[in-house]
Amino acid sequence: MGSSLMAAFLLKKGITMILLRSYWTRMQKQSLAKRILVFWGLMIIAGLKWPARYPTSDDKFDWEGDSVLKYPQRDLVIYEMHVRGFTQHESSRAEFPGTYLGVVEKLDHLKELGINCIELMPCHEFNELEHYSYNSVLGDYKVNFWGYSTVNYFSPMTRYSSAGTRNCGRDAINEFKLLVREAHKRGIEVLMDVVFNHTAEGNEKGLTLSFKGVDNSVYYMLAPKGEFYNYSGCGNTFNCNHPVVRQFILDCLRYWVTEMHVDGFRFDLASIMTRSSSLWDAANVFGSPIKGDLLTTGTPLSSPPLIEMMSNDPILRHVKLIAEAWDAGGLYQVGTYPHWHIWSEWNGKYRDIVRQFIKGTDGFSGAFAECLCGSPDLYQEGGRKPWNSINFVCAHDGFTLADLVTYNEKHNLANGEDNNDGENHNSSWNCGQEGELASISVKKLRKRQMRNFFLCLMVSQGVPMIYMGDEYGHTKGGNNNTYCHDNYINYFQWDKKEESSSDFFRFCRLMTKFRHQLAVNVSPLA
Repeated sequence: MGSSLMAAFLLKKGITMILLRSYWTRMQKQSLAKRILVFWGLMIIAGLKWPARYPTSDDKFDWEGDSVLKYPQRDLVIYEMHVRGFTQHESSRAEFPGTYLGVVEKLDHLKELGINCIELMPCHEFNELEHYSYNSVLGDYKVNFWGYSTVNYFSPMTRYSSAGTRNCGRDAINEFKLLVREAHKRGIEVLMDVVFNHTAEGNEKGLTLSFKGVDNSVYYMLAPKGEFYNYSGCGNTFNCNHPVVRQFILDCLRYWVTEMHVDGFRFDLASIMTRSSSLWDAANVFGSPIKGDLLTTGTPLSSPPLIEMMSNDPILRHVKLIAEAWDAGGLYQVGTYPHWHIWSEWNGKYRDIVRQFIKGTDGFSGAFAECLCGSPDLYQEGGRKPWNSINFVCAHDGFTLADLVTYNEKHNLANGEDNNDGENHNSSWNCGQEGELASISVKKLRKRQMRNFFLCLMVSQGVPMIYMGDEYGHTKGGNNNTYCHDNYINYFQWDKKEESSSDFFRFCRLMTKFRHQLAVNVSPLA
């Protein structure tokens, strides 16, 4: 009986595979979406399943009573970090280098530094091979290291898991959960850097991975003849304020909060989420037409439906929501981002003003005083507080803190683009000599300037954000656009951190401790 059943089962699968090939050939003139539906219908009939990467009833994880920490935002000290880059360098001596578990092994370093919130650069499954090509300058291969090219919004990046694709990638989910749980045990919140401004599918000539095949005109901003609007600078623009798309985004964010216990999100190029969708129709969006509504695709909205829904969502309104309040299409909303008294912003104006003042540029003393006071010129009139300003001097894109005081010009030849990529206006100062080979007096001045920057960050009202490696003076050799390097350029170098433990790292640790003490004794700071 058993052998008969097995024979019947295999026969069914064999017949189905023949049907699959036949149908796929005969339906070439049909839409891709229709072909996919037929394909998976036949697969289900045959009992064949795609290796899913979402939790099932068999994927048990012991949260040990964990929940989101819900720190008051004014008390945060944020640390922007890259999961792979944090422990991939051989000096980390991590058991699981470059993984979620590797980060867990090094959480005590963050605790020692005084960090109580980490902001993870993209951890959604992304297209790592987007820039894959041989780099003759370094003799290795360029990859998408930063991760701003999402493929699957509901899956953690499998390569960041020590388990890899084992168990169809589902073990990566539990490793990510373990990272969140262990961070929470140490009093550290976990924020995710998410990319809803574009996807990995590129423009009309790019890949077809998901959204294009399902409904191209719904998920992307399209011109009348099918060309892709490119407010992201990456080939396409996610159609965020379309009813279907905004519901997708809400479902995704809720999933990461309820299932994965993350404490909030930083939204890359968040101004795109305020632009009107393709074929904007107020009646379709709001239920009734708006008199005088003449909006075209991509027009900035004063009350974007997506932002309004997120701000009033019973789950999302209670986590941190941080906007990178600009996009590649020229929309700049620092201080004016639609907020509902909930949203915070990466304060790019703080970065620019503080750099100018500390390097000695005339005419910035008044603006610098505003920065120290939480940028009231930006946030007070709209009813927001100083802690709605995320203050930073350095981040993943741009110079590191050490390079900010070492180079006047970018040095991006290692990217293989003849130094044409990256920002040309860095507001940096090399203290008198370009590059790391400098006199003793210049090096002393550079260390003093680094202390000035870090001190300013810690005593300013608002929420300070530190970039990974700046606490020991990590250098990228003057490269301000290291998106493509899975190597030492982007790796945290633990041996260098140990060398600076009695010097700059100690200074940073004591300054964050001072800030926490001041926040307790002079409540509230920010």
